[in-house]
Amino acid sequence: MKAEILDKLKNGIIVSCQPDEFGLFSKVEFIVEFAIAAELGGAVGVRAEGLESIRAIKNRLKIPVIGLLKSKYPNGDVLITPDMESVQKIIESGADIVAIDVTSRDERFKIFKEIRERYKDVILMADVSTYEEGIMSAKIGADVVATTLAGYTPYTRHLFKQYEPDFEIVHNLAKALDIPVIAEGRIWTVEQAKKMFEMGAYAVVIGSAITRPRLIVQRFVEGTKRNEVR
Repeated sequence: MKAEILDKLKNGIIVSCQPDEFGLFSKVEFIVEFAIAAELGGAVGVRAEGLESIRAIKNRLKIPVIGLLKSKYPNGDVLITPDMESVQKIIESGADIVAIDVTSRDERFKIFKEIRERYKDVILMADVSTYEEGIMSAKIGADVVATTLAGYTPYTRHLFKQYEPDFEIVHNLAKALDIPVIAEGRIWTVEQAKKMFEMGAYAVVIGSAITRPRLIVQRFVEGTKRNEVR
């Protein structure tokens, strides 16, 4: 079953359908329509946050759903699927794959090992921010490693610009690991997605470039600004 689901993602585009951080398009019906549009456009999978959204998307789509629940660290940073209880709820909501924060923060490695022990038959995706975290995640049982958090942890945030993905981590992890490596994070163009596949990505997740109209408009505005003539 695991191999069958993962085969559906190979060499494809996965669309992350989640609400804008300002709360825009946060209603479940909007999220579902983004997901339907993704499937109609040829996406091989959808990444979704929230139990209600996961259930609603699973009821409408045939492609695999990567599910997660968001919490927060004490400093306000996003924590993806914090604990065993969250994993159970995501599974019950129908997700085909569960995404989990597996970074060097707090006791995430220990928590992931405990989750792996309990849910041996569930596809677990490790969301990591560094090469070392990706390697460790594979060692402790991840079925898939995703570069979701590269540039979004306190110790990687300074390394990247807003619209520049981390090609190097994908290339290095793909070379080192025998499990799928999924590229995610700050991928805005077709050219960047193609390069990720060239780097060895098993699949590529696109989020903001498709499902964040506010940011899409912002990029156009910033990219076309001219110096005012005085």
